Amino acid sequence: MTAEEKAKQPGQHVRVVRWNSGAGDSVVERFIDRQAFDPAAEETAKAILADIKKDGDKAVVRYVLEHDGVSLQPEKFAIQRQELAAARTAVDSSFKAAVREAHKRITAFARQGMRKDWNMLSPRGGELGEQFTPLDRVGVYIPGGSAPLASTVLMTVTLAKVAGVAEVVVCTPCGKDGKVNPHVLHALDVSGATEMYRVGGVQAIGMMAYGTQTVGKVQKIAGPGGTFVTAAKRQVYGTVALDLVAGPSEIAVLADETAEPACVACDLLSQAEHGTGWEKALLVSTSQRLVDAVVEELEKRAAELPRAEIVRRVMKNGMLLVVANTLAEGAELCNRFAPEHLEIIVREPRNWLKKVRAAGAVFVGPWSPESTGDFVAGPSHVLPTGGTAAMFSGLTVEDFRRRTSIISFTRADLQDTLPIIESFAKVEGLEAHALSARVRFEKK
Repeated sequence: MTAEEKAKQPGQHVRVVRWNSGAGDSVVERFIDRQAFDPAAEETAKAILADIKKDGDKAVVRYVLEHDGVSLQPEKFAIQRQELAAARTAVDSSFKAAVREAHKRITAFARQGMRKDWNMLSPRGGELGEQFTPLDRVGVYIPGGSAPLASTVLMTVTLAKVAGVAEVVVCTPCGKDGKVNPHVLHALDVSGATEMYRVGGVQAIGMMAYGTQTVGKVQKIAGPGGTFVTAAKRQVYGTVALDLVAGPSEIAVLADETAEPACVACDLLSQAEHGTGWEKALLVSTSQRLVDAVVEELEKRAAELPRAEIVRRVMKNGMLLVVANTLAEGAELCNRFAPEHLEIIVREPRNWLKKVRAAGAVFVGPWSPESTGDFVAGPSHVLPTGGTAAMFSGLTVEDFRRRTSIISFTRADLQDTLPIIESFAKVEGLEAHALSARVRFEKK
């Protein structure tokens, strides 16, 4: 029986294949070769964005009603401060404590990651360097379709505030009653958002990118989203700056026989439960025994989850368990997959950390489940998906700052480099470039 035939066995919820890097495998190749963008979502987003650019608030109202089923007039877009105050009393003390601690850890990590202005001497006594300044006004998107992602508020807005951004605009969808989940509101309050709107989806991206009669245009949009939001973000690039491609969640686990099957299974399920249906979960192991045990644990643990139906759909369509010949081949397969999250649960995991070339975030060892990164560790959980970790990095405090290079030559510096300037200007046919340097030495 071929690997593809095994993967299609009736009644088997999870695909399991044996993989050889030399021979390849069609199931594995199709799983890895996923698209970061959905063509159908691109077309839908294009039409909505064009309407919002043309009609502003009027189009936003229409699409909020059409896609979210909410009748929302422009004067009700904004989340008011009294709603934040009400949320403080609505959420329990344990959640408030969790938010405080997570916010503290995220803030500490962001501050540590901030680059400092620097300078160096030029060869003839001048100075060269870089300075870093915050953006003035940024937009943050917080998904809300299937879960109240209060943690995403902390993982985005906190970074913008640490960076020094004065105006942090947040868009997040509301429920059918026009209200935003109080846990999300409390996280917005603690993290320091300055403007908040109960608008989600493509219409929120258009509203922030183009500006409307109610909402001022932002300079940059950050934050994750589903396929439609991801498509919309790509299409407004250039009108605003963007952070990265942060779409449906992904996880890969590289494991050997030392891994605990229940832990591996639950880690895979942690991303399957997000609910878009586009999630991906990959296990690569050298141990057939571990893989077999993980299959059993997946079936058992999935049945116990509140979102069992959603999870089983991802188990069938978006999950793959691979038995590799060696850990080296397994590590290379993970690099090719370029996952949003990569867990390394093997003997001496730090030795294998050095082999990682493409992953949004790496979780090292058996005591670092992906959920630590989602909620509390410190680094932002807004990470590249769809294989784009091969070219993008996760969200950091520096995404909310401008980097400006500084050149301060002395007369001697310019005189020293004048022949070089003239040489390049001659080759490139840019005589005024040479003249602008040469003229400074002409006798008055």
